[in-house]
Amino acid sequence: MQINKNGSQPSAKGAAEWFTGNVRIDALFAAPEPARVSSGTVTFEPGARTAWHSHPLGQTLIVTAGCGRVQRAGGPIESIRPGDVVWISPGEKHWHGASPTTAMTHVAIQESLDGRTADWMEHVSDADYLG
Repeated sequence: MQINKNGSQPSAKGAAEWFTGNVRIDALFAAPEPARVSSGTVTFEPGARTAWHSHPLGQTLIVTAGCGRVQRAGGPIESIRPGDVVWISPGEKHWHGASPTTAMTHVAIQESLDGRTADWMEHVSDADYLG
């Protein structure tokens, strides 16, 4: 058994190569092998978002605060709010983030495959973000 105490890991700033705007990431856990699941809480300031990306084994997002947006390639922009659970299928190109006027926080849960949890792509343009 392992207990990770709240506040035992510092917050990290979302890397500019993977995010647009101000994003804070708080790692929750990375289970030791042979498990491969990890999780973090991600907070997006208004207008902040991920770049387009996919996950080799999929991802679950649990919205905990605010108002956000998520979009899969070729699909409409969807609004997400606290209590919403979003399942992103393996390999599905998508992005997610805050609304233009309201911050959003979600818990992200994903598994690693060959040491990676995501494949990052191009940034989401302002025009595409605003729809």
